[in-house]
Amino acid sequence: MKAVWNGTVVAESDDTVVVEGNHYFPRASLREDLTVPSTTHTTCPWKGEASYLSLQVDGKENPDAVWYYPEPKAAASSITDRVAFWRGVVVSE
Repeated sequence: MKAVWNGTVVAESDDTVVVEGNHYFPRASLREDLTVPSTTHTTCPWKGEASYLSLQVDGKENPDAVWYYPEPKAAASSITDRVAFWRGVVVSE
């Protein structure tokens, strides 16, 4: 699977976990050089508190386009150390 934004592959892996229709990529597959931390946090009742990263590619920024659960609840342990995407990031094979 590949996650692409602004014509650039931001993550690629054969090992994704699908939860609620979202592909969670291993954190190690994310191009950290294209991300900046965000102060945004949201809470999911069964997964826990999510943190976000913004993407910066070729001078453009996509705020909060990447999310992850630093300490997922037990029910969501399969997404530990994984990231997912939205806001125009295209995930495909």
